[in-house]
Amino acid sequence: MPDEQGSVLAFDFGVKRIGVALGTLLGAGRPGPARALTTIDAEANDARFAAIAALIAEWQPVRLLVGRPLNDDGTPHEMTARCERFAKQLRGRFRLPVDDVDERFSSTEADASLRQRGLSWRERKAQVDAEAALVILQSWFETHAQATAAA
Repeated sequence: MPDEQGSVLAFDFGVKRIGVALGTLLGAGRPGPARALTTIDAEANDARFAAIAALIAEWQPVRLLVGRPLNDDGTPHEMTARCERFAKQLRGRFRLPVDDVDERFSSTEADASLRQRGLSWRERKAQVDAEAALVILQSWFETHAQATAAA
């Protein structure tokens, strides 16, 4: 993984929506540009995975990330199992490496970032899932860079 280069897609899984962010690995553990990409606003699995397949075809990622929600104390809750199942489905369908990323407080951090940019409640609601995926991606980049630097 240290010399891995290419696109990375990060997902903030939700029952109603899935936020997606896009980042780039430059090799040698160096993260490149990252941005909130889109929100998949569908509850049906077929529609969700069709949208994900289109994103994978477009961006050709070398790795996928899925936010893993936990309670404040680090213990799992109901959504943890759903996100783990989603990650397993991504691995099975797309045959790409999938990493789980601790996503505690990602939505709160995303909303605060959007609020700081002056977005209205409606605008924030429309963008918070993709922005949370960006928080997940940036968290993974930080951990990935530290692990690579230590290796």
